Amino acid sequence: MQKNVDLLNGPVLPSLTKLAVPIMATSLIQMAYNLTDMIWIGRIGSNAVAAVGAAGMFMWLANGLASLPKMGGQVNAGYSLGAGRSQEAAGYTLSALFLSALFGLAFGLVCAVFASPLIGFFKLNSRTVIADAEIYLMITCGLVVFSFLNQTFTGIFTAISNSRAAFLATTTGLAVNIFLDPVLIFGFGPVPAMGVAGAAIATVAAQMIVTLMFLTFAAKDEVIFRQINIRQRPDRQHMASIIQLGLPTSVQSMMFTGISMIIARMIAGYGDAAVAVQKVGSQIESISWMTADGFAAAVNSFIAQNYGAGNRARIRKGYMCAMGVVFVWGIVCTLLLMLCPGPIFRIFITEAAVLPLGIDYLVILGVSQLFMSVEITTAGAFSGYGRTVPPSVVSIVFTAIRIPLAMLLVHTPLALNGIWWSITISSILKGVLLLVWFLAFLRKE
Repeated sequence: MQKNVDLLNGPVLPSLTKLAVPIMATSLIQMAYNLTDMIWIGRIGSNAVAAVGAAGMFMWLANGLASLPKMGGQVNAGYSLGAGRSQEAAGYTLSALFLSALFGLAFGLVCAVFASPLIGFFKLNSRTVIADAEIYLMITCGLVVFSFLNQTFTGIFTAISNSRAAFLATTTGLAVNIFLDPVLIFGFGPVPAMGVAGAAIATVAAQMIVTLMFLTFAAKDEVIFRQINIRQRPDRQHMASIIQLGLPTSVQSMMFTGISMIIARMIAGYGDAAVAVQKVGSQIESISWMTADGFAAAVNSFIAQNYGAGNRARIRKGYMCAMGVVFVWGIVCTLLLMLCPGPIFRIFITEAAVLPLGIDYLVILGVSQLFMSVEITTAGAFSGYGRTVPPSVVSIVFTAIRIPLAMLLVHTPLALNGIWWSITISSILKGVLLLVWFLAFLRKE
């Protein structure tokens, strides 16, 4: 199997698909990774799910910060490779990895020291839930540096058209997580049952294994990594360029998470069971957005390399091919969540009192899956051009609308479902507006 896909020559759809399929498979593996955690944690009870859901918000926030070196490094490396400057691409890679390690260590330190006030933001009801959330936060976010590095490695390997490396590394991490989760959560032989803490340890251990896998692949790579001198100090101009390019995406993601945290606090007012529903529902919903995100990464690299090489017509063909695939996938996900909500949610939580809430969540959020997939893929296309501001503006503005809209709808007969509808309505608006904006941008190119 060829490791590096030629994105600059040949038929568009086959080359884009060769790059996209491993990325999409990696996204599905990552989704399975998260769902495996949730299935085992759900066996403890909805309180454990609520604890992980609250602490997981800060992991989500961390992903926003991690997207800065990932996006900046991936796009700059893609430009450089498309223009035939591999040494420059290596410089961007070194700077991106340095920033990832720096940000990851800093974020981890803050979470470990301030775990109690951070979890206190959500105003959870049960002391047990609060204690478990603090433990989960200190372990997973305290050692989040491995996750930061993994995201940047994924972006760089995608930039060099070797999405196979990320797939193999993530698959290995999933296997480790599947093995460790039940052992550490429920205990086995001399290993004591550690509950939520066990799930956190299993997650971090799997992330460490993934990092080791990426380092192994990097040692064998001849496109970029062989040209990196780890004793060399990162170039300040490269870091400045990475920050400039990645900052809008990072701010967008962190603002999205911040708004989601405010929404989560509103949800907590309906009880810890509602928090658990939101956590499980969002993981189920990830079947669409994680896959779209994987395809967006492929479109990003495709456009970045062809933009660097001056292949404008090929860029248009690549985007249209990608949208065709994402359109079909979005419809499938919409039908799946709207037609089979009960059996799907029951896989994770079987408590009779919680099930109706979960069904409502999946049906309502199912309406927006196609539009969300369109938004994510189009954001990847914008970023491939180095235009990270348009998707950031659309995301921040319309995600922020969720707060007043939710506050309005919860005072109608919809009650808790009003919060779910605020999310769906904003997702539809984001998908439509960003698509129109990008098509207008293409006409001017």
